[in-house]
Amino acid sequence: MTTATAMAQALATGDTTSAQLAAVAVDRAQQSDSTAVLVTVTAERAGYQARAADRRRLRGTQRDRLDGVPIVWKDVFDIQGTVTTSGSASHLHDEPAAVDSRLVRRAHDSGLVTIGKTNLSEFAFSGLGINLRFGTPANPVDSERVPGGSSSGSAVAVARGIVPLAVGTDTSGSVRVPAAYCGIIGYRASPGRYGANDFAPLSITLDSTGILATSVNDIIALDRIFAPNRRGEYAPTRRFVVPAGEWTEDVTPEIAAGFEAALAEIRCAGADVRTRDMASLSAAQELMDRVGTIVGVEAYRLHRHRLDSSLPIEPATRRRLESNSHTADSIALVYDGMSALRAEFAAELDGATLLCPTVRHPPPRLADLRDPADYDSANATTLRTTMVLSYLGTCGITLPVATSASGPAGGLLLSLPSGRDGDLLAHAEWARRIV
Repeated sequence: MTTATAMAQALATGDTTSAQLAAVAVDRAQQSDSTAVLVTVTAERAGYQARAADRRRLRGTQRDRLDGVPIVWKDVFDIQGTVTTSGSASHLHDEPAAVDSRLVRRAHDSGLVTIGKTNLSEFAFSGLGINLRFGTPANPVDSERVPGGSSSGSAVAVARGIVPLAVGTDTSGSVRVPAAYCGIIGYRASPGRYGANDFAPLSITLDSTGILATSVNDIIALDRIFAPNRRGEYAPTRRFVVPAGEWTEDVTPEIAAGFEAALAEIRCAGADVRTRDMASLSAAQELMDRVGTIVGVEAYRLHRHRLDSSLPIEPATRRRLESNSHTADSIALVYDGMSALRAEFAAELDGATLLCPTVRHPPPRLADLRDPADYDSANATTLRTTMVLSYLGTCGITLPVATSASGPAGGLLLSLPSGRDGDLLAHAEWARRIV
């Protein structure tokens, strides 16, 4: 039972109980090789939520099809009675949260069982998933490689089978990247799909919620809980656009091979797949290369006080904050161009779905990132594709593609303009059966 759907079916037939599922998840979360995956295990809460779910099932009063299924949350969401660390030692002595974040409450009200809070890159400000304070979650496909970030613990918790569902956040790729690197599915919702963000921010302009799972149907089921008024919107056509240029050409041989194999299968299934230049994509990338990124500037504005504080932050975090201090004066150009570029992007797609590799190279080896310059370069290239698509306001979902002996080969990324999440999820559910 590796999926939420399978667990829900087993609960419905009486083959297991929510208490049993929660006990297994808590046990796995507390094993020594999981210490870097979860920052906090909420065993007591999981126990009473699971027992309550079992009582509802006996009475026939289930709240939702996922009632009784385990879930974990990236440690930027508040869970009552726990400290929200944002992956940083600087928050270790904060007061525990007084109430749950809104989505945590929504999941609770639908009967999902919270197992704990997952590890992440400090302040959610890296695509590699390395964390010096809480440890770096081991990539389940290749423990010598990074898991991807920033939602590293969420991706590893799902990939290792601790839970079938995890909630993360995605600003520049923080759900899509670790999902690709760990060989699972990662969905970035359109900003605002679930209402105003209710988690510790990194970039108020580009932050969004994401879901990680091994099944697209599981993501659809949780999306319907988080966005209950958006049902019945799934009616896509099978048209795809592959962007010419660096998004498909500046990739390693492993990534290219996996992507081309996936494209071949999609074409054989009867989809209309066309490769062409995307002027909006190129213009957005050129603008950020020349001026800087909204994420970098907004992270600097939010955390710059830490540069002179005695509270500890990681050296890599400090470097990224300092490197964005000089862009504050010129970043207006990037803000000013955003609306027009998003409109141009939607017009260029003309109803089709963008299809490209999620990442441009397999997950870097940890041993190759000891030099700060190598670390920063790997972080930038890891996020290069997903970052520009975030700037263009897309919702996106990455599907796993074939792996090789050297580790994950990356992911197949489907992207649509903001607000077209229903079409995106339907495309992904179809493509997952094909690829």
